[in-house]
Formats: sequence, structure tokens, C-alpha cells
Amino acid sequence: MDLGQLKFDEKGLIPAVVQDFYTKEVLTVAYMTRESLDITMRDGKTCFWSRSRGELWRKGETSGNYQRVVSIKADCDYDALVVEVIKDGPACHTGAESCFFNAIFEDASVAQFSLEALYDLLVGRNKQRPEGSYTTYLFEKGREKILKKVGEECTEVVIGAMKDSREETIYEISDLCYHVLVLMVSCGITISDIRAELASRHVIDHKVKQETMQ
Repeated sequence: MDLGQLKFDEKGLIPAVVQDFYTKEVLTVAYMTRESLDITMRDGKTCFWSRSRGELWRKGETSGNYQRVVSIKADCDYDALVVEVIKDGPACHTGAESCFFNAIFEDASVAQFSLEALYDLLVGRNKQRPEGSYTTYLFEKGREKILKKVGEECTEVVIGAMKDSREETIYEISDLCYHVLVLMVSCGITISDIRAELASRHVIDHKVKQETMQ
């Protein structure tokens, strides 16, 4: 499309909704100028306009959490953008995967569970350390305690699977996933980090298969 069709406001800004390419989760809402949009398209990484600082803001320049752009789409009125990205780390300065983690309303009958939401919850637990929380207990005990629990849960998964008990294995795998996520938060590892690693292995595996077929 012709970029001249885009409608920037009186301050020369256009809102940009940044969305995770893989999960489709909304990561943040920022603003772009024509210059920052041109930089984003040229470099393949998000660049916004900081309204508070009054300057260009290249996401990841300080934190290293760059957002690699997959696509940019305008809405039907050409006055808003959706930017799909593959992120190198958390989108939020708090360390959360998305800036949108303060729930105002949720319909419990349709609310969906996600590992990303659980991860963000654990990030919040680590920062706030609410009293009486088991997660708080793990973070306060430290890495050694968390690693011990991960090891214990690995053993429980093996035992459940050896019993050929589907229900017990599901239960123990769930426990293991929770404790691994706690470990990830403790180590500063995000779900995006794991997803990127698995994606790289998929690419390598695909290339190996192609080579063996030649």
C-alpha cells in the first residue's frame, strides 16, 4: 500500500499495536512517526516515538529485547497499525512478556489459560513477594531450593509414567512445568527464549532432513 494513505494525528503520530507473531498476544501499544516507521521498515526492528521523552525510541537498544518485525498492517481507516513481531525478550520494562497484565475484568466462564499468563503471574510474585504464597516461599529460599524441587518433580514424572498412569503423569508433568517456570523466572529466562531455541532446532532439523533426501 501507499504509505501516503496513512493518517497521522496533529502531532504526527499514529498508534501501533505490537503483537507477538507466535502467540498473537498484544505486547504493547506505542506510537510511531513517519520517520520511526521508515526506520522500522528499513531495519526490521521496531522503532517508536517516545511521547514522554520527545525522541525516537528503538525498542531493545538499552535492554537488548529487540522486536524483529514480521509484518505491519494498517486498519480500514489507515489511522492505526498492527505490528507483528518476534521478540528477543520481554516486551515490558517490568520483565513481563506483555505490558498488559493488570486484569480489570475477566469472564471466568471463558477465560483461557496460557503458559505466558502463568509466567507473567510468577514474574509478579517474584517482584511483590505476597505473604503466604508458595511461589514466594520458593523465590525467598533461592535457586538451590527451586532446583531441588525441579529434580523431585522430574522423578515424580518418571514414576507416574512407569506406573502407566495417565492421570498421575499429567498431574506430575503439570507440577514440573510450574517449577520449571519458577526456575526460568529466577534465571531471567523467558518463554520467548525457549520458543526461539526450539524454533532454531526445528530449522536445523528441517535442513538436515533436506540434506539426507538429496
